[in-house]
Amino acid sequence: MSEQQPIIRFDRVTQQYDQDEAVLKEVSFEIERGKFYTLLGPSGCGKTTILRLIAGFAEPTKGSIYFNGALINQVPAHQRQVNTVFQDYALFPHLNVFENVAFGLRIKKMKTAEIRDKVLEALKFVNLSGYENREIGEMSGGQRQRVAIARAIVNEPEILLLDEPLSALDLKLRTEMQYELRELQQRLGITFIFVTHDQEEALAMSDEIFVLNGGVIQQSGTPNDIYDEPINRFVADFIGESNIVSGKMKQDFVVEFAGAQYECVDQGLQKDEPVEIVIRPEDMEITTEEQGKMQVNVDSQLFRGVHYEISTYDDAGNEWLVHSTKKAVVGARIGLYFDPEAIHVMRFNETEEEFDKRLEAYQEAVHAD
Repeated sequence: MSEQQPIIRFDRVTQQYDQDEAVLKEVSFEIERGKFYTLLGPSGCGKTTILRLIAGFAEPTKGSIYFNGALINQVPAHQRQVNTVFQDYALFPHLNVFENVAFGLRIKKMKTAEIRDKVLEALKFVNLSGYENREIGEMSGGQRQRVAIARAIVNEPEILLLDEPLSALDLKLRTEMQYELRELQQRLGITFIFVTHDQEEALAMSDEIFVLNGGVIQQSGTPNDIYDEPINRFVADFIGESNIVSGKMKQDFVVEFAGAQYECVDQGLQKDEPVEIVIRPEDMEITTEEQGKMQVNVDSQLFRGVHYEISTYDDAGNEWLVHSTKKAVVGARIGLYFDPEAIHVMRFNETEEEFDKRLEAYQEAVHAD
């Protein structure tokens, strides 16, 4: 994190309803100003609950939430410099575009001329100039999304919360809106916190991602960090497609799996410690049986447009999924080649906090020697 004070900080926040299992379990994190954050995870993992706590729609059971350094646990929603774009956009169907965007400003009793200037400026920002008098029922899904965003940003919030706003759009429009949202965030320069269960969406749009499961942040980091260095099986399996097999760490930079030992780039684990191995399908290259580091049999093949998705099995019965522009022959015996950097070693069920402590202890031990 930078030295600048975070705009939002959660300190050991727990959220529990009645006697049910906690939705959030002692969650701590920081949000920096002016970045695009994504809360990513399956349904029920706690991501929307975090959004509600930031917005002031709920109060934490335990722990503290800070906004610009000030405790806001009991600050009501209307007093927070936060606006929310909901999944269904929550637009008023009886009001036209202008009046939808102006609604919050009229509540604040702003002058008519000032309201008009602010609304027109917000509509210009979201490429809806000239749509002021259009009825909401006449707008497409993407246009409604932009109206909802204009209504949020016209209030000049410091944080914009977006609760799965793209989920109702078709694939083509959804992709277009990903670019538009990212560009809009960069133009506005305000903090966006975006909730989704779509991993590709998160990877494409975010400066940083928080991966949640079971009310706990499993891992946080840049899209590259999350994809290339997953902390545990859940993250590796949830983010993109992965080959995950059991193995054993023989020593620093040497790992054993699928009946052979391989050079890797991992260190700091115990000798002969059981581990899990991740290799992404696009990091495996089809080659001849003799040139491969691993020999496999081709089981099936699908054409996915930009690559072939090839399912193979090694002699130990492990399945290896390969993404390749080369076509394989079903039933053939082939080789798979991969670089040491393509092998990622994970401890079983290790948390991000445990990983950081392990790495720190290892580095201290190395320096001591």
